[in-house]
Formats: sequence, structure tokens, C-alpha cells
Amino acid sequence: MNSYPRLSDMGVVHPEEISRYSLSSLDYTDFLRIVYDRPKNSALPLSRTYRFPRVQEDGDDDNTETAVMRTNPALKEALAELRELVDAKDGKRDVAEDMRHELRRLEEDVALQAERIRMLIDKIEG
Repeated sequence: MNSYPRLSDMGVVHPEEISRYSLSSLDYTDFLRIVYDRPKNSALPLSRTYRFPRVQEDGDDDNTETAVMRTNPALKEALAELRELVDAKDGKRDVAEDMRHELRRLEEDVALQAERIRMLIDKIEG
């Protein structure tokens, strides 16, 4: 089962390699740029840009003929999946950093305790 169906529909084969994304607009078109962190010597592109035309939504106020341009639903789905993916990666980085910090503290504690025991042994022998 694909965790990112919209991205898959867009042709994203390796979502785990996505490092960041950006969104820009011009006239009635939104552009989504996805940047990848590819392995060295990869033949795959470092970034891809997708075009999403805005969709027209008719206004219902007082039967007037007003039209409102809305964000393409496919873009909304893609952004939701990208947010989920990037947040998950950031969460893993935070956990890894916390673990590194705890490991440094443990190493310092062990070093201090070892020095204390050496001093006690020297005191007994001395």
C-alpha cells in the first residue's frame, strides 16, 4: 500500500529522497517544486517542478455571475503528503539528535565514575 498516493500519481518514485519543497504562483497557475537529496552519481534529477492550474468555482451569492479561482485539489493533497513526509523526517532527526545528546551525557558520566573509582583504588593502595 502506497503511503503517498498523490505523490505517486505525480510520478514520485522515491519519496524518502525528498529534502524540501516550495510553492509559487503565477497568474492562475501554482507551481510546486520538489527538491531531492539523491545519492552520488544518481541519474535522477535533483528537482522536479509540477504545474497545477487553479480551478474555477462559481459564486453562489445572490445569483451573481462571480467566479472564484481556487487551489487545485490535487495540489492540496500533494502538499498534505509532503508536509507529512517532511515532518516525519524532521521528527526522526530530532530523535536522533536527542539520542546523540543522551549518549554524550552517558559517556561523560561513565568517564567521571571511572575516575572516581580509580581515585578510591589509589586511596586503598596508598
